[in-house]
Amino acid sequence: MDRRSFLKNTGWSFLGLAASGSLLGACAAGSKDAKKIMPSVSDLKMYWGDLHNHCNITYGHGDIRDAFEAAKEQLDFVSVTPHAMWPDIPGADDPRLKWVIDYHTGAFKRLREGNYDKYIAMTKEYNKEGEFLTFTGYECHSMAHGDHVALWHDIDVPLVECTSVQEWKEKLKNEKVFITPHHMGYQGGYRGYNWDCFTEGDQTPFVEMYSRHGLAESDQGDYNYLHDMGPRQWEGTVQYGLDRGNKFGIMCSTDQHSGYPGSYGDGRIGVLAPSLTRDAIWDALKNRHVCGATGDKIKIDFRLNDAFMGDVVRGNSRRIYVNVEGESCIDYVDIVKNGQCIARLNGPLTPIMPEGDTVHCKVKVDFGWNREEKYVHWLGKLAVDKGRIVSVTPCFRGAAFTSPQEGETEFHTHVNRILSTNEKETELDMYSSKNPNVTTPAMQAVILELEMPKDGVLTAEFNGKKFEHTLGELLEGSRSHFMIGWLSEAILFNRAMPESCYTVEHFMEDKEPQKDTDYYYVRVRQRDQQWAWSSPIWAERV
Repeated sequence: MDRRSFLKNTGWSFLGLAASGSLLGACAAGSKDAKKIMPSVSDLKMYWGDLHNHCNITYGHGDIRDAFEAAKEQLDFVSVTPHAMWPDIPGADDPRLKWVIDYHTGAFKRLREGNYDKYIAMTKEYNKEGEFLTFTGYECHSMAHGDHVALWHDIDVPLVECTSVQEWKEKLKNEKVFITPHHMGYQGGYRGYNWDCFTEGDQTPFVEMYSRHGLAESDQGDYNYLHDMGPRQWEGTVQYGLDRGNKFGIMCSTDQHSGYPGSYGDGRIGVLAPSLTRDAIWDALKNRHVCGATGDKIKIDFRLNDAFMGDVVRGNSRRIYVNVEGESCIDYVDIVKNGQCIARLNGPLTPIMPEGDTVHCKVKVDFGWNREEKYVHWLGKLAVDKGRIVSVTPCFRGAAFTSPQEGETEFHTHVNRILSTNEKETELDMYSSKNPNVTTPAMQAVILELEMPKDGVLTAEFNGKKFEHTLGELLEGSRSHFMIGWLSEAILFNRAMPESCYTVEHFMEDKEPQKDTDYYYVRVRQRDQQWAWSSPIWAERV
């Protein structure tokens, strides 16, 4: 059974954890007397994609075919994104910027001299309705308005020129196209987002809050802006836009420049839709039924009076329901109202050893480290001798490129693959490089969801070496192994995470409207610094 078929047989549906999710303490309930009225069961599922990433079709690294192949391994839908135009490109008389101008204008020219036709043809080739969806999209830079991506419903569409983002939006207003701002936290006038130009409605139903550039939730918190484009500041951020009364969904995508869509840790978009069809995904995007994650596919079922994330409801009594399934130990889940945390659900500092013999848990296995420049090719399998593998989730990374640097040579993408999966083993074919610095990971990994007894053995057999640990050992803590010796490549069996530490279910009621329209959203942080955010739900006072 291949990975995609395997995942279809082990799906997660909303309210799927209602019976078994753990209700954690340390929350500020909106009303101690709130009646627990559960939301209705939904047929919506979470599908994952990347709608903003780059390869060498314009400027970036990696062949476009490899980009689509990499995306197929861990995403449900993708748009590989050419850089298309920069109407107000600066620096014609500034020698500091000459190289920057040249690589942009050269890429735009190549796109128009045949690469756009190649891009459309390959986007068509990889689109498989119900299995793996591809979308056409391309990017417009703007000093004045911030950078945007135009994402089209149809694949075979023209390259629409413009003299400004505002003109672009006007030209495209009658088309089935979304125009989405990204890396929003940069300074205004220097490719940061200008909220004065935001127009609520179908053309911009969501914004990109996190990517390799960093996190633009606010001017505080994790994932600061470190790119040479400048620091993160307040007036372009998502909370600034929400506080102005704007309505938009929240998503993430990688903005990766090495031909690896969905690169783990760089940003992904989750979409709530009934099926993996073009129209279903498009309608969900239009209705703001989206969330964002840094890398782990953290599932958030967030309801307010039966409304889903992205919806608008009316009423002064707001029944709030949150159900989260993480991929590792949850640090905390926040329920945010109008920019303030009204409830924090804390996870355990150390996962609690579950009672009983058979355990439902998740184990992440990492492959990488090393100090050599050349890639390590990992070929082998992970297997269990007792119990079963419920699911295998890839955590595959591309090379750590955000934008071209002077003097770089062309980079070839190494595509990581899950070759096969069944209830007893999964066969992997992966490539890892050394970590480029002590804060940037380059490992490859998979997360195994397991049901097995504590005396069951998890085995890693790769490149002629074999390592094994009982589940009981991994519930006590992580175990690592060098393949050759100190400073060589290594395998890490991360601590096994029992279900109680990666699931959260919470109900509360808020009866205190603060404004004519209040916004609520959920944010999730895992102990391993993986994050996820829901889109807001807006509640109007009556």
